[in-house]
Amino acid sequence: EVCLGRVGAVAAREVSRFARNSREWQKLVEVCRIVDTVLIDQETVYAPRASNDRLLLGLKGSLNEYELDLLRQRSLDARRAKAKRGELIVSAPVGYRKTEPQGLEKDPDRRVQETICLVFDQFERLGSVRQTLLWFQEHGLQLPAATPRGETRWKRPIYGSVYQMLTNPLYGGAYAYGKTERTTRYDNGEVRKCDRRKPRAQWSVLIPHTFEGYVDWGRFERIQQSIHANMQFTSGLPGAAKAGSALLAGLLRCRRCASKLTVHYTGKHHDVARYSCRRGWLDKGEPRCIAFGSSRVDAAVAA
Repeated sequence: EVCLGRVGAVAAREVSRFARNSREWQKLVEVCRIVDTVLIDQETVYAPRASNDRLLLGLKGSLNEYELDLLRQRSLDARRAKAKRGELIVSAPVGYRKTEPQGLEKDPDRRVQETICLVFDQFERLGSVRQTLLWFQEHGLQLPAATPRGETRWKRPIYGSVYQMLTNPLYGGAYAYGKTERTTRYDNGEVRKCDRRKPRAQWSVLIPHTFEGYVDWGRFERIQQSIHANMQFTSGLPGAAKAGSALLAGLLRCRRCASKLTVHYTGKHHDVARYSCRRGWLDKGEPRCIAFGSSRVDAAVAA
């Protein structure tokens, strides 16, 4: 309505509250200047076409942005201080219930407790997250999952749910905060925000023996070492290689099920690449989809 010139004045108790940052505020002032719309607050009437009023409006916008940043920083400092005391409980994972004041206790449902303990027992017996997943699927067992309302529902297990349960330090009785961070970057001229999981050494808070865990802390640490050994590929440790000669690794999708194709290396020196659709087989225990050699496809794309 302002841009169309249908508004003669915009009034508020404090005009700088119209925008949350200086960029939006300067845009509003510029639009009002072009269409000759005045801004009104409790103190006076501002005419954006007047240079003195534009200067005053700019200062008001900058002061308002500084005030918001100051309030935000204070709230973040209070949040971190509460986390350092182990009292900041944002949400309770499956198997736990929030208590007052700011605590956690095990879910009283015995089926939930026994299932979570069974996940840790089977991992120690089988030594692999994926083998644990396949064991649950082979026996037709379900895993509990927490709903947004805090209720518990049962569903077919997938790799992500098993892995998250085995790596969450809360199940070892420890309080952890700051495991992830949000990063902002420019991608093709647009602002992109993404979350990154930080290494344990960079976590903000880690306090063992805070809550009653499903496994003791020493056992939980041994499980993390086993998972870490399965993931990396270095001399003397088992694991999967993370580099190879495949040209289209991570770029192909299955036409049949739309899953990303994985790369498997064979041959005497593990230098022959083969693309295969195995995400359903890896994550959910479903039958394999398609597979083919990489030489002809890579050569065609390279040409």
